[in-house]
Amino acid sequence: MNFWDYLGSRHEQLLADAFQHASAVFQCMVIATLLGILIGVVTYRSEWAGNLATLTTSTILTVPSLALIGLLIPIVGLGVPPTVIALTLYGLLPIVRNSIVGLRGVDPALVDAAKGIGMSRTARLFKVELPLAWPPILTGIRVSTQMLMGIAAIAAYASGPGLGNEIFRGIGSLGSKNALNQVLAGTLGIVVLALLFDAAYVLIGRLTISRGIRV
Repeated sequence: MNFWDYLGSRHEQLLADAFQHASAVFQCMVIATLLGILIGVVTYRSEWAGNLATLTTSTILTVPSLALIGLLIPIVGLGVPPTVIALTLYGLLPIVRNSIVGLRGVDPALVDAAKGIGMSRTARLFKVELPLAWPPILTGIRVSTQMLMGIAAIAAYASGPGLGNEIFRGIGSLGSKNALNQVLAGTLGIVVLALLFDAAYVLIGRLTISRGIRV
């Protein structure tokens, strides 16, 4: 059976796996984005706090994904829980780092002007600082998403959802007639999903970043 015949015979299962893969990455990115921006907001004013946040999240990223998921299995079991925890933790670094860099890069004169017209600290954060810091934050979100697309495949080791199951089935049946087709289908599916997510982020950037900031 050639690759195209394999896709035709397994398209329903592949689409289901692709949907689960995209859903897991999307949900974990929402959590990682909220946590990452919150950490950035809390720590960007302090040099040591910002460095600590960056160091902590970068340390998490150095832990091999297979090892982290393996360590989580005895604690939270198999399936979705270790997948969500691992992906969320791995997605933090680019968002935290870019949030801190973006917020620190806001022109102090603009913040002082907002303060001068009576804006509270919270209003300045949401109406001035975060909108101006949004471009680098969005870049961090894009980087995190691309990383998690690949890392999510490892979640199949813990019976997690997604296209990683197709890859692991192929690896586990090396020598069979469809082993290569399974690995190739899972890999190409992840690449396609990554490209679709990135295209969506480009669109979001055009809709949420003012033309003046982009220039």
